[in-house]
Amino acid sequence: MMNRESIVKAFREKGLKITPQRLAIIEVFMEKNDDHPGARAVYREARKKMSSISLSTVYATLGELSRRGIIKTLQFDQMENRYEGNLKEHLNLVCERCGKIIDYEVSPVADQQEIAKKTGFSVNETRLEYYGHCGDCRAIKREGKQVKGEKA
Repeated sequence: MMNRESIVKAFREKGLKITPQRLAIIEVFMEKNDDHPGARAVYREARKKMSSISLSTVYATLGELSRRGIIKTLQFDQMENRYEGNLKEHLNLVCERCGKIIDYEVSPVADQQEIAKKTGFSVNETRLEYYGHCGDCRAIKREGKQVKGEKA
């Protein structure tokens, strides 16, 4: 699993500067990684560390980390892009009510070399998602309470 030092090292190896803003963003991302944070969530927390940081700097830094293969960008139709540091093959369990994303480790779904051999298709990245409701939202529904974002 990645850590602050490995991200800083990867940045330096790619010839990128480690600015105080980038360092604050990296630290927040590491703290919130399990939550698969969006840029706005990283921005809110990074401002607590460095009040002069801008939302555009957060977007640019997360984008750079993603383009360099240090983290993954998860793009969605109905919600803000999210970011994750788990680069191993796994399922993302996405709650359609609260937006929580849970990593679920799985064995490799298919051998990428076998796919290339049989089809000529070169796999660059995999992303597996299941959509449904997390345990917290299911419990709320069972209790008959209104869930955030739902109509009464």
